[in-house]
Amino acid sequence: MRAIEHRGESLTYMTVEPDNYQPDTPYPLIILMHGFGSHMGDLAGLAPAISQTDYVYAFPNAPIHMEMGFGAEGYAWTSLSEGDRAKLAKLSEIKLNGFFKEVFHLYHIEPGTVVLGGFSQGGMMAYRVGMARPRTFKGLAILSSILREDDQLLGCVDSEAGQSIFISHGTQDTIISVEDGRKSASLLEARGYTPEYREYEIGHEISTEVLSDLRRWLSRILPSDTPQN
Repeated sequence: MRAIEHRGESLTYMTVEPDNYQPDTPYPLIILMHGFGSHMGDLAGLAPAISQTDYVYAFPNAPIHMEMGFGAEGYAWTSLSEGDRAKLAKLSEIKLNGFFKEVFHLYHIEPGTVVLGGFSQGGMMAYRVGMARPRTFKGLAILSSILREDDQLLGCVDSEAGQSIFISHGTQDTIISVEDGRKSASLLEARGYTPEYREYEIGHEISTEVLSDLRRWLSRILPSDTPQN
């Protein structure tokens, strides 16, 4: 696999190409967004654990730069402050739209062959931008996150489009409680979705068991016809 860093017009991002990548062959695309205070490289390490041959991966860097202390830095999609959250999330959404166009063009991606996902705050953004585009994103992979009713998401969803949603949550999560994960699944079910909701005896993290279930879900909703040699 080959990782490449890109300085895009709207966002910096990393792509990971599969083994024996063939540029003229169409591949399904998996986009994963990192959590609050992290960076684009954080989830890139999941690519080999998901599949080394079947997908192209993209990992955008959130636009809000943060000083984390002791010389460390990170990035966020929005603010933790309720007063700033909606405005900054909208700005991030605009930048993500530019990123989507760029990476789709770069890898010749067709609508309906993409899974959008994220961890924690990245999962919140995946809900926000993904549910409004069910014909672009065939599925959403939501890892340790929450669907907020106040994000004005539910008025624009289209459950008739057959969008699949995978949700993982730790029963010991002290950052976003498991009750929030359960509530998110219930909100979706009330509006006609059938999310695959799974709980694990973990905290705010992605375990090998989560990855195993995620792989099975991906192979079902985003099968790859790319050559394996």
